[in-house]
Amino acid sequence: MPPRGVKKGTKRARQYEKVKKSVKGQGKSEGTAEEIAARVVNKERARSGESRERSRTSVKDKSPGQRGGERSGTKRPKGRTKEQLMNEARKLNIEGRSKMDKAQLQRAVDRKKK
Repeated sequence: MPPRGVKKGTKRARQYEKVKKSVKGQGKSEGTAEEIAARVVNKERARSGESRERSRTSVKDKSPGQRGGERSGTKRPKGRTKEQLMNEARKLNIEGRSKMDKAQLQRAVDRKKK
């Protein structure tokens, strides 16, 4: 069931179902999937000005796509994926990017951005 304020058949309702299905596909329980989907939808509603109340972090924080796994609650190394780093390196025209591993890409992208 989507969060309160999300009407059936709207973009946010479809987003809720898609996120819920994705999380369940990762092996999470129904309840966990519903909670995560509701949080994602509420954050997106706050970022786009669709909700009455919103926290500072919902509006001013990095978007989930930019965050790339930071603060995700897992024990694996946090940060952008290799694919995200490769896309950034391509945009920044970093030479030799195809032969770099993830750590090298991260350093190269961070150096180029400064």
